[in-house]
Amino acid sequence: MLNLPEPIKFNPLKHHLSYIREYTGKRLRSENLSDIGNLIKELKFIGTSVMDIYTGSLKVQDICKEAVHFLESHDLKDYNVFADWVGRDYYNFKIITLSDTSLWMLKYNNDTSRYLHLFPARMSPHSFRVKANTLKSAIIYYIVIGKDYITREDLNSARALIGLSPVKSSEDAEAIIEMIEILRNI
Repeated sequence: MLNLPEPIKFNPLKHHLSYIREYTGKRLRSENLSDIGNLIKELKFIGTSVMDIYTGSLKVQDICKEAVHFLESHDLKDYNVFADWVGRDYYNFKIITLSDTSLWMLKYNNDTSRYLHLFPARMSPHSFRVKANTLKSAIIYYIVIGKDYITREDLNSARALIGLSPVKSSEDAEAIIEMIEILRNI
């Protein structure tokens, strides 16, 4: 993962399309497919819920710099001041706008060095929403199987590697195929 500035907690493998593409590209070029165990561990950090993926032109470091600048310019750099401002409960958050008009959620994270959990806001410009298992399935398929012609059997083989049940509905298969195509469009 990247070395992000404190106090940012941000998972680019979950929320930043350029980073996800770069990650899959490096994995493809590594030619070390025997390292599937580490790949599977890394994909677990994507979680199991729904998420928004940023598609804009800002790099991960730029997003973090702008978020830190927001904290500094609003005197929110102190852990307790930030926590009081944003709220400490699960449902508390604030939304800020970055230089490219994208919207980002700021949430409290109970960690004195990484207390700002940052991710794209729902329905933000330059983002789309995806299920975590769809993203994980697309990444594992793209890296391990990689065939241009995608079959349900190949999708299910890839999903089995990460402990997911077989794709049953055509809607789920279509969503995974669409995500694979998004990853391929470099």
